[in-house]
Amino acid sequence: MPKSDRSAGPSDRPDVASYHTLIIGAGIAGLYQLHRLREFGFSARIFEAGDGVGGTWYWNRYPGARLDSESYTFCYSFSQELLDEWEWSERFVSQSELLSYYEYVADKFDLHPHIDLGARVSSATFDESENVWEVEAEDGRRARARFVITAVGALSAPTLPRIEGRESFEGEAYHTARWPHEPVELEGKRVGVIGTGSSGVQMIQECAKVAKRLTVFQRTPNYCMPLRNAPIGEEGQRRLKASYPEIFRRCRKTLGGFLYESDPRSALECTPAEREAYWEQQYTKPGFALWLGNFQDILADEEANALATEFVVRKIRERIDDPEVAEKLIPKSHGFGTRRVPLETSYYEVYNQGNVELVDVLETPIDRITPRGVLVGGVEYELDVLVYATGFDAITGALDRIDFRGVRGRKLKEKWGDGPKTYLGMTSAGFPNLLTLVGPHNGSTFCNMPRCIEQNVAWVADLLAHMDDKGYERVEATEDAEKSWTEHCQELASMTLLTKTDSWFVGVNVNLPEKKRTVLQYMGGAPLFEEKCNEVAAKGYEGFTLE
Repeated sequence: MPKSDRSAGPSDRPDVASYHTLIIGAGIAGLYQLHRLREFGFSARIFEAGDGVGGTWYWNRYPGARLDSESYTFCYSFSQELLDEWEWSERFVSQSELLSYYEYVADKFDLHPHIDLGARVSSATFDESENVWEVEAEDGRRARARFVITAVGALSAPTLPRIEGRESFEGEAYHTARWPHEPVELEGKRVGVIGTGSSGVQMIQECAKVAKRLTVFQRTPNYCMPLRNAPIGEEGQRRLKASYPEIFRRCRKTLGGFLYESDPRSALECTPAEREAYWEQQYTKPGFALWLGNFQDILADEEANALATEFVVRKIRERIDDPEVAEKLIPKSHGFGTRRVPLETSYYEVYNQGNVELVDVLETPIDRITPRGVLVGGVEYELDVLVYATGFDAITGALDRIDFRGVRGRKLKEKWGDGPKTYLGMTSAGFPNLLTLVGPHNGSTFCNMPRCIEQNVAWVADLLAHMDDKGYERVEATEDAEKSWTEHCQELASMTLLTKTDSWFVGVNVNLPEKKRTVLQYMGGAPLFEEKCNEVAAKGYEGFTLE
């Protein structure tokens, strides 16, 4: 327990509460960080933009939304009691079940009294004279805190396409990440979906089942892999509960925090028959087995990647009746796995249905949105419902939308104008006492989220406990440490093919042409990231100035 709470101290305004730590966001990271700090005896509070907990899984309610990580690897591991109590119905559960899980966690650990809902943070300003942050929400609620911890999510700032006439559409229009809480009737309607990333793929599969007519507007096709979902019965539950220690141990060893380990062989050293047999085996497994459990060089060597890509392309062609449609659905601008791989159940078969039409807007761009639908190449596709599955301003977007002002009033968004500069992906020089969970250059940004989030949260909690024990009130990364870490992240990324492909991994988003191409992730893998963080702590938080 801490020697003292060391909160921000009393405010001269009675309507401004003071806390030791203010956490922004009540998703996976925010809930666990709140729980951990309360265990340490610190006064902590969450400001959450939504009207409920769950973060990503509160907002993304579109039809078909579900996990692409195995459910039993996506849960918290910190409480054996919680692991014993909760039962997952499927290998990859739907959004509603996952949201119920986080609501259960908030209830079980009595977190709700420490969360302000509907409090979207608009600004946070560091007061250098007192070493505290002044935080304000859009509705005027304010708080003072010694520390601010952001848990805003890597994919939580949705973007809309910059298409002329978007506001003129007279039908129903929704972004997948802001889907209404009340049911949206799609049955028997003319539905259009713009976007074929992970959310778009999930949405398209469900729309195709009920829509009178589904028009898919595709700019960039993706290599999609079978999800292979399945229910978990009573016997499966018993095996899972007994296997949790081994499941989490295996996840901690792998680069992405999943159950899949890459094959140490090179794809190039195997015979064609050996490669084919191995790929067929991985293809029949659920989840990301073929992506993250492949030969160790398919994401680093162009020749190896080309061979893997050829295998996946054959699989796509086998599932689509019309060869011309198949060619449109096969990516030409990147190799397999160099962008995030969407998982699906019947995605390619959808295009064999008579009620589904694929419109290639890379070949013929959208002219404009009209009151009645979407105009492409002079052809108007009339719609009743228009769905934007157009993705996010990834990793930095949610942080950019908050006006963070650090030492001498410098804005974080301006500092990161040419790309983020961080130390350990959790701090940035010039912004004392600001800690970013799942921030840019953080191991959790290329990871099975909860596995790496737990590492982030534990490390931050230990840092604050250490500061309390030593009587420190201010922590800030040094510029030298920040420069070294940022270069380390860039060096690791340069060893992969991921940086050679346009994707949100490197900040490229067609809806944000002004966003500069830059390394946003830590691509050295979760084990190396944890090792680096532990080294810093073991050396008395080397690279930080503690006062």
